[in-house]
Order: sequence, then C-alpha cells, then structure tokens
Amino acid sequence: MNIERLKDKIIVSKPHDFNVEQTLNCGQIFRYQIMGDTALVYSKDKFAKLFTFEDRIEIISNDLDYFYNFFDLARDYAKIKSKLNNDAFLSPAIKYGYGIRILNNDTYEMIISFIISANNNIGRIKRSIEYLCSHFGKNMGEYYAFPTLEELKSATIDDFKSAGLGYRAEQMYETVQVLTLDAIENLKSLTRAEQFNYLVSLKGIGEKVANCILLFGLGAKDVFPVDTWINKVYNNLTKSNEHDRKKITRELTARYGELSGFAQQYFFYYYRENKIKD
Repeated sequence: MNIERLKDKIIVSKPHDFNVEQTLNCGQIFRYQIMGDTALVYSKDKFAKLFTFEDRIEIISNDLDYFYNFFDLARDYAKIKSKLNNDAFLSPAIKYGYGIRILNNDTYEMIISFIISANNNIGRIKRSIEYLCSHFGKNMGEYYAFPTLEELKSATIDDFKSAGLGYRAEQMYETVQVLTLDAIENLKSLTRAEQFNYLVSLKGIGEKVANCILLFGLGAKDVFPVDTWINKVYNNLTKSNEHDRKKITRELTARYGELSGFAQQYFFYYYRENKIKD
C-alpha cells in the first residue's frame, strides 16, 4: 500500500490494507455516510470525503493532516496481520476484514458516543448523535460539528431524552456535568488501569464501553471489548458456553496481548457480518 500526501488530497494506492466500508462499518464510528463508492466522514468539527476506485482511495478534507492520523495511515497493517495470522482461529476473520483500520477518534467524542451506544442499535445511535450535533454543535455549512463539552453542558435531561437516549438521558447529563477538558486530557498520561478506573467511574460507562473508549478514543491496542459477538467468538474458540465477560476479556487479552484491539475488530466484523452463532 502506497500513500501520497498532496496539497489537496491524500491518495492511497493499492489499498490492500484499507477498505473504507469495512473500516466504517465495524462499530468504531457513528458519524458517517456511505453512498456507493463515496463515503462522508465527520469527526469533531472536521469533515472528509473518501472516493474508492479500483486501484486507489482518494481522501479530500478540510484538514488532511487530521485525517491522515484519523485513518491511522502511518501504521503498517500488513505487518500486524502477518503476526496475527499465526493464530489459525483468527485467520479467517483477518481474510474477511482485510481492510479494517482502527481509527484515532477524539477521546471526548468517543466518551459521549459510546455512552449512547450501550444496548442500542446503529440506526438509533446515529440519529441520537446527529440530534445532539444539530441542536448543540456549530453549524459548519453542510454539516454540524460534534458539540464541544461546553456546548453540551447546556443540554438538559429533557434534551437528552429528545435525542432518543431514554434511560441513558440522566446518565449522560450527570457525566457531561462532571467531565472537564483537563480530566479528558490527563487521561492520556495515566496508566491503562487508571484510565479504565476513571472511565467506569462515570455514569453510563461499564466495562465494555470503557474498553471501547480506550481502544477507539485513546489508542489502547492492548484491550479487548467484549459484546455479544465477541462472547460467541470466545465460546467457539474454547468450545464452551461461557458468559462471564470479565473472564472472557481477561483470557482474550492474554491470548492476543498488545495486538488485542486489532484481533477484536477482525473477530467482531467477521462474526457480526456473517451472523455466526455459538
């Protein structure tokens, strides 16, 4: 895979390790649209348009440097897949989701987005986030920015209910009120255990959501979020009927180590897309 950074676009040639649809549809982002070979992606107050051709992907944006990092284009995914392919159980998932890249999302946006995502479906999650953007975020002309923490602090519990958060409305309100930009920034300098403990101390954030925020919003690749699909992965791997997700998280993280986050994404996408059962 070759990457060329031009003044007005990024060109990814022979994108063997980058598939736009796979990357956007694997549960790590909710502010996007896919229309055939074109995708629109939003992060913070920024916007990118991606065009997929037979031999290349072109990225046009109002902040190319931001999206170069956002799409993790400096990382060698071929090397990662080569290491993980030594695990015969994981190999089919890597082959299926060959083009998945883990996005470098904004930490604060991931905290808010994944509180909304808990026990929710993709359509409702996207609608709730869009509601918050359009009602509290800055109008950027063709789209709305994700609301800043200061902007979102003006939202009431009823506002969050209007956004479709249901029982999460009060949890979201409480978390937004206690969050500070300093606390979010300081997360980056904490140990993994300290990061995790801080996140689960916030209303609306359990262990799975905390691990998602660590993986997608703090760049922690040594975590393994466990949901229904990963529970199926574990039971197929161990030929068991285990439902203790703390145990599953612990054992899968031990198995895949510093590459746990990548393994999780390949497994999640493969099992969900193919609706693989226990």
